[in-house]
Amino acid sequence: MTATRRGVLAAALAVPAIARAQGSGWRPDRQITMIVAFAPGGGTDAAARTIARFMEKDLGQPVVVLNRPGAGGEIGFSELARARPDGYTIGFINTPTIVTIPIERRARFKLDDFALIANIVDDPGGIWVLNDSPIRDFAGLLAAARAQPGTIGYGTTGIGSDDHLAVLAIERATGTKFLHIPFAGSSQVKQNLLSRAIPLAVMNMAEGIAEWRQGVIRPIAQMGATRWDVAAEVPTLKELGVDVVEGSMRGMAAPAGMAPEVMARLALSVRRTVDDPEFQRLAAQQNLPLRFLDPDAYRTELVALRTRYEALWAQHPWRE
Repeated sequence: MTATRRGVLAAALAVPAIARAQGSGWRPDRQITMIVAFAPGGGTDAAARTIARFMEKDLGQPVVVLNRPGAGGEIGFSELARARPDGYTIGFINTPTIVTIPIERRARFKLDDFALIANIVDDPGGIWVLNDSPIRDFAGLLAAARAQPGTIGYGTTGIGSDDHLAVLAIERATGTKFLHIPFAGSSQVKQNLLSRAIPLAVMNMAEGIAEWRQGVIRPIAQMGATRWDVAAEVPTLKELGVDVVEGSMRGMAAPAGMAPEVMARLALSVRRTVDDPEFQRLAAQQNLPLRFLDPDAYRTELVALRTRYEALWAQHPWRE
């Protein structure tokens, strides 16, 4: 790495604690477990396994992914929240479920139970159909839903997920009604679409890109505030006249109460991972929309999201 590159990197480390961690005395001396609250094979799992490889190189210890799917993420998030805050158990957390689950039910965790290490990915939502589906576009989807209210099944990663909340918002905005079919992870949503068990998959854009390029499935709308470059030909819901913006941020967290030097060292490891050119190459291969946020910025964003969804719940509870 050149001196110029080192200078740029140092400037990017906006949080003093992360910068100080370069001289921190904390070094892990055994395996680190990374909990993923969704099933193997989905976008979160793939990203976590890629990140784990780079973190273990930086930290000098194995980082082993442990899948704990179920209840829309609650099982894995709860296990992460209850772990010892010693740096040896970390995990991936996803929006909106990390903030919506405690709003919608008496959950075994809340946002304040986590030390927020860094955000890594921000993946817009998408609406997907099989390539040979008679539904050709979003207008066709709405027409089909109006002709058969409450019968067109759509798969999501669970009640209160970004996918579920997006369709509920579409229903309110368009006067339509669909049939919600929740699964434990996006890999199962996609599998059920491919097997024709469901006609519609609502999952993040990165999770369907490979099959789209193979000509198997296709997106009829994406849910970012603007079009994602990788799928630039796919219109956003806002462009189609429905003011819905949804997606899933995916980041790293640990149990609250970690020592500052442990927190700083883990945050630095994530920062180094995201800055690694080889990681960026692999992320591009996986079509991961990277968006790094340091611990303070990450917490600010999640607290704002929590406030937004608390207000939404007060107006439109998303129980089923």
